[in-house]
Amino acid sequence: MNIKKILNKRYNLENPFHTTNHSVIDLFSYEGLRENEDYLKIDNQYVRCLYIVGYPFVAVSGWLDNLINFGYNSDISYHIQEVPSSQALPKLNRKITELESTKRTMLRDGKIIGSEVTDPLQSAIELRDKILRGQQKLFQLSIYIGLRANSIQALNKMSSIFESVMASKLFYTKTARYQQLDALKSILPRAQNNLSHQRNLDSSSLALTFPFMSSDFVQPSGVLYGINKSNSSLVMVDRFNLPNANSIIFAQSGSGKSYLTKVEIIRQLNDGTKVIVIDPEGEYKKLTESLGGTYIKVSVNSKQKINPFDSPFNSLGKKDKFQFIQDLTSFIEVMAEGLKSSEKAIVDKILLDLYSRKRKTPPLLGDFYLNLKKYHYNDLLSRLEKYVTGSLSELFNYQTNISLDNRLIVFGIKDLSESIRPIMMFMISNFVSNSIKQNKRKQILIIDEGWLLFENPTSAKFISGLVRRARKYYLGISIITQQANDFLNNSYGRIVASQSMLRILMRQDSTSIDQVQKAFSLSEYERDFLLCSDRGEALMIIDQTHLALKIVSSKKEHPLITTDPSELCLK
Repeated sequence: MNIKKILNKRYNLENPFHTTNHSVIDLFSYEGLRENEDYLKIDNQYVRCLYIVGYPFVAVSGWLDNLINFGYNSDISYHIQEVPSSQALPKLNRKITELESTKRTMLRDGKIIGSEVTDPLQSAIELRDKILRGQQKLFQLSIYIGLRANSIQALNKMSSIFESVMASKLFYTKTARYQQLDALKSILPRAQNNLSHQRNLDSSSLALTFPFMSSDFVQPSGVLYGINKSNSSLVMVDRFNLPNANSIIFAQSGSGKSYLTKVEIIRQLNDGTKVIVIDPEGEYKKLTESLGGTYIKVSVNSKQKINPFDSPFNSLGKKDKFQFIQDLTSFIEVMAEGLKSSEKAIVDKILLDLYSRKRKTPPLLGDFYLNLKKYHYNDLLSRLEKYVTGSLSELFNYQTNISLDNRLIVFGIKDLSESIRPIMMFMISNFVSNSIKQNKRKQILIIDEGWLLFENPTSAKFISGLVRRARKYYLGISIITQQANDFLNNSYGRIVASQSMLRILMRQDSTSIDQVQKAFSLSEYERDFLLCSDRGEALMIIDQTHLALKIVSSKKEHPLITTDPSELCLK
């Protein structure tokens, strides 16, 4: 069956206006349009059309940047019409005559002549002279803006923000009351100026209205992330020069998130920053070995051990001691799959007792277990038994025998079962944070597949607290995840997103894009960019700056970080 027959059968092409079946026209037309006093409703979208009525007296480079870079869903239409010299000169002469007449009247009446008269008069004379010499031309400009939202409340809020943003640059806007449909026609790409709200501008001022400028971000002290896709400028960011050094990366599998992370690792190391990585999939082993880092394989059979109770407790300040006990209690709660209020109280009591004693070595989980036996909490004992005497005792009941002295440390947890990985990620994060408190220097902790920690409320709470406190310890935490929806639907995940000044979004799928768009206030263009971006392309958000970039690596960096099977097979 050919395509015409399929469409004819499905959409009744022989009679496309048939009322009982779907037609081809139905596929492309909206369901309905309703015009109100100051907004339109098209399908389920609310649209408000505005126009600019007041302009600043002096045009400068980038004077319309606030309009072009407005971070909400908006459509902008320029209508430009040249005024022939034969018409422009009589209009200017008439205006000059009116202003000079006003000036003479004010002088005769003894009034003070202000800039509201002298400035337009001087400008009109200068423009007339330039037109006579052929140096300038006169144009009429109309600017119309259409704001779009999913509810009238959101539209009102957006309109208020837009008016405030424009007023800050001395642009004054008005809503096209009772003319919304005509205004919409003026915004659509139909070359129709139905409202004719015009402003006279000369050639120089008009040239400055075009969006030749684009967002860029270059911090000379930063590391290179890539090339700005808008203007081919460099994107250089110093995370530690932002209000906080935390970052999040949301990316679909295969979009290049690990590649981006490895590029950053190499450049942060060159910049003198220490980097620690929690690697769930063994993706960073090759890079670690190439750079002379330390790769710590965490598994039941590994000889490298971490004691979750390891801490220079007695050298900590009072506040840090309290935080350490709370974090360790949270860790035990995750291991035990939850704690009752009475169990939390006894855990806290035992921990304080363990660390109040003089010891040559830190206590072990086995020591905690023996003390717990005295209080006959049999249910809690049974839940912890596998970590102390059972199959997982090799992981959690040994003294620490590793060092974090290297500039690059990677914890590989690939060989652990998926049920144990979140617990181990929690333990490593806590171990690293305790070590960092004793040695404050520029450090980054990278947690790949960070969504695993947000499956449990206790570990999610711990990570969100660590992200909030990181700045005090000269630490930046990077959370990398494929599960954008799971992350943003979690209250602690949203806290982490809000506490991360550097946000990098790579290709998203259709199931997550709505949530991502809402969380980061993305425009429709940015939404479309994330849905169809190529590997290695990203949208970077730093405060109010949004820019699209292409991740770049050097010829020497690329072989160390690529995981493309086609390239690896050629070696």
